[in-house]
Amino acid sequence: IREAATAAEGLAILTTHPVDLVLLDLGLPDADGIEVTRRIREWSQVPIVVVSARGREEDKVEALDAGADDYLTKPFGTRELTARMRVAMRRAARRGAADDEPVKVVGDLRIDRAQRRVSVRGELVHLTPTEYRLLGLLVDNAGRVLTHRQILKEVWGPRYATQSHYVRVYMAELRKKLEADPTRPKLLFTEPGVGYVLREPEGPPEG
Repeated sequence: IREAATAAEGLAILTTHPVDLVLLDLGLPDADGIEVTRRIREWSQVPIVVVSARGREEDKVEALDAGADDYLTKPFGTRELTARMRVAMRRAARRGAADDEPVKVVGDLRIDRAQRRVSVRGELVHLTPTEYRLLGLLVDNAGRVLTHRQILKEVWGPRYATQSHYVRVYMAELRKKLEADPTRPKLLFTEPGVGYVLREPEGPPEG
């Protein structure tokens, strides 16, 4: 573990030492943590978990849009922090070669990109092309909260970056098709005012 009291020290560590994960406070004395996140993302995909006393939705959205993998508002428990860190590091470990794998499995969900087939608990699920792109984006970023803007740009294109109702409608349809109980999701979760996340189960799949 390496500690840095300023943004300059933290960036210097990143450029001179191998780092598995960045735990970043937004309240730095020499720079705003969101700007630090943007600077890191210019050249590195190291997982970034933001911790901050700023609890406004706008701050969370800005940090995630800047490239943070997750955001925790103080105060928080140690177990929650370590769980979020594990998810971010697992996601980073899968990045790269794993992105080329034709089959991805998250809990009971299985996506076979070679055959464009989606199944849940062994049952084939029929998705529209847009639903399929949306689910693919969430699976590729499993464990990472995606903002409405990020989802809209990736699935619908930059011109639709403000049309957040599109995402709500399609997420509701995905839940109907993928969740055993859409009102109590175990896979596709809402981050109120921020966006959505496909959460990976900590234990083995059910069934």
